[in-house]
Parts: sequence; structure tokens; C-alpha cells
Amino acid sequence: MDQTESIMKQVTQVLQHHTPQLQRDDLEDFVEGFLSSEEVLIDLTKQYGSPLYVFESKVFTERAEQLQSAFRGVLPDIRVYYAVKSNNHPDVVQTAVHSGLGLDVSSGNELELAIAVGSERNLFSGPGKTDEELALAVKYRSKVTVLIDSFGELERLNRMATLAGATIRAGIRLTSQEHGLWRKFGIPMSELKKFLLRSRSLPNIMINGVQFHTSWNLNPQRQTSFIARLSEYLQKLDDRFRSDIDFLDIGGGFWPPQGEWLQEAGTSEGRIKSAVTQDAIPSNSDHYRLPAVPIEEFAAQISEAVRKHILPHVDCRIYTEPGRWLCNDSMHMLLTVVDKKDDDLVITDGGTNAIGWERFEVDYFPVINLSRPSLDEHDCMVYGSLCTPHDVWGYSYFGDGIERGDILLVPTQGAYTYSLRQRFIKPLPKFVKIKSRTVPNHSSSDD
Repeated sequence: MDQTESIMKQVTQVLQHHTPQLQRDDLEDFVEGFLSSEEVLIDLTKQYGSPLYVFESKVFTERAEQLQSAFRGVLPDIRVYYAVKSNNHPDVVQTAVHSGLGLDVSSGNELELAIAVGSERNLFSGPGKTDEELALAVKYRSKVTVLIDSFGELERLNRMATLAGATIRAGIRLTSQEHGLWRKFGIPMSELKKFLLRSRSLPNIMINGVQFHTSWNLNPQRQTSFIARLSEYLQKLDDRFRSDIDFLDIGGGFWPPQGEWLQEAGTSEGRIKSAVTQDAIPSNSDHYRLPAVPIEEFAAQISEAVRKHILPHVDCRIYTEPGRWLCNDSMHMLLTVVDKKDDDLVITDGGTNAIGWERFEVDYFPVINLSRPSLDEHDCMVYGSLCTPHDVWGYSYFGDGIERGDILLVPTQGAYTYSLRQRFIKPLPKFVKIKSRTVPNHSSSDD
């Protein structure tokens, strides 16, 4: 079979297995949950202007409590670290600390933010740490464990620690995929023994853990599979090396419970369609959903894998680094319609530079007209005000019509949006923190 035949066979298989549609009842229940607080949200735009990031601290706190409860119910000796990269606003990060979480940072900037908000427990992960960043980790060594990404980074961290006359705690990142893009992160499992042997010769480095990470997890299959693989390798290590491992960091990547909502262009069959047609704009009825399991199911299956594969060989606690699951539902975007060009085309005052990428061409989130509330959804191009046609908030809206001056809500924009914002063409939105959209007490802070 030549390459063309192979590709056509794969295309046929994709087209035979359609992405599940988002059920209308589920979508309307989601939208209705925001319509009940329309007055509070509209009032925020009157006080602080538009566009506006709205952070609900109570939602974040409740997610933190739910996640910690789920894991501690099955793995009592677990530590949870919030992945700062998912939303790095200081109020969000401080809320994580106040919720009893440690912080997972991926840069010197994020480490300095963690120290500024008073975090005492920090993991420093990520590839390509500079000498300056490693020196910063050494400076704050009483509050930091460095997750080392490579042999070269091990040597450089040891040099920084030696210059400071200090010993620093560290873990080893294992790559979860030895091939493809994820090869960027960590070292192959086959080199773990060599790494542990080298680290034992460096008196300023104290290796006490192992980390891996898989992302975009709608269920725990990839996490439990890697845990099983790791078990096979750990059994081959000498006791002296296994005794170095005080923690196993299973990463994060848990998908929020509503699953992944997609435009047609975000589905496998939609990408094929986009490649052969110029008609890339879906109708308002074409919404899709990849289901995610509840966090309690993640905890149960991961706990079972840990107890079966890890704890018989290594006496360690478990770390986890969720980001998206904690912050996704806690922040929303408020926009104002500044121009109506046609019944099915409006321009808002906020551009998608506020979220940093062309998200809504592939991801689906309902655009809700708070000024004219209704559970009816209408086809309409809802654009931002940037000078690019890719500045799209959605292809439809919920409401009883849409006019200039209307206030629009794009809900659950807490994860990998604010952190990716860009100062491109238009100013960035202001930020307001509220306890809850059902409790109208709030404080404001600029971006």
C-alpha cells in the first residue's frame, strides 16, 4: 500500500466514526446557569468597563476542595500543586495558595510570582531552564524542588548550587513519549538509572523524586499506562536507587468535567472537510463534545494503578500538578457590541488578543447576550475589533436578538487564555475579582 492509499484509508476510518454531538439539553442547562446572574455581570461592565476578565474566586476554591477531597479519599499522602502557566494572574495564583495548594512553576518569572504571593511549596518544572533561573531556584531552595529536565540541566544546577555552597532538592522528569513532539520533555525511562548514578556523585544535588506528565487527559488511561510502565523499570533498579525516590509526580492534564466542546473545524472530520472546501463556517447547530470522566474517577483509577504498580516497590508520596481543571470554570470574558453590520454580523470591543490565540475557530463556547437573555441560539458572526478576520468569538449567540451596546458573556475562559494574552493592536481588558457572580461583592485590579 502506497502512502496515498494509506492516507485515504485513515480518512475513511475518521469519517466513519463521527465526533459525538453536544446534547442540546446539556448546552441549555449550561447557558441557563449564567442567565440567572445577568444583572451582577452587567453591573460589572458599568463599574469597570468592557472588555473585562471576571474571576470568581469561590469557583476556584470549590474546585480545589473537590480535587483534593477526591484524591485524598484514595491516596491520603498526596500533595497538589497548581500549574501557574494555566492562569498566572496574581489573584488566581494567590487564591490557589489560600486554597492549600502548592505551585508548579515553569519559569523564573513564575517562581518570583510564587514567592511574592507567599507560596512555601513550589515545583520548578519545564525544559530549557536558564542559568539565571537555576540560580533563582537555588536562592529560594527552602521553598523549591527543581524537576530536572536533562543531564545538562543536572550539571548546571549542580554548578549553581556549588557556587552558593548549598544543597537543593530535585526530581527527575521522565519523557512520557520517546518519539514525536513530547520527546522535548525529560529523559527516556531507560536512562533513569544512569541519571540517578550521576546525581549520587554530585553532593550539592539531592534527588528525591520522579515526575512524568501527559496532557489533554479526558480519562486517566495514559497516566495509568505510564505508571504500569514505570513499575516494570523500577523493579529492575537496585534498592539503593529506589530508596532515593520519596515522591512520584504524576503531572496533571485532567480535563474539566464538561469535556471538550468543539466547533466542527475542531473535530477530525471537520479538519478533513476544511482541507477540501472553503466553507469553514459552521451553523449554530453544529457543536460537538468529547466527554471527560469526573475527577473522582481519575483519582480512583490512578490510585489503583499506584497501589498496584508503585507502592509495592517504592515507598513514596504522590504529587499532582493540575491547572486547567482548577481554573477553567473560574474566569469569564465580558464584551460589548460596538457595531452591528448585519443581522448576522456584529463587532465587539474586545479582541481575541485577550485570550492569545484563535481559540474559537476550533473550540466551542456559547456566546450569551446578557442584555437580551434567551435560550434561543442564532447564527451570527461575533467578531472582535482586531484588524484580522481570525478575531472570532463565535459563530452564534444565545439571546433574543443582538444590538449595539449589548453585553455579551463568553463563559469559562480561565485556562490557557489570560496567560496567553497578547498586547496586539488593542489594549488588554481590565481584570476584576469577585467572590461569586451570585454574591455581588468584588474588588478590581488592572491587568
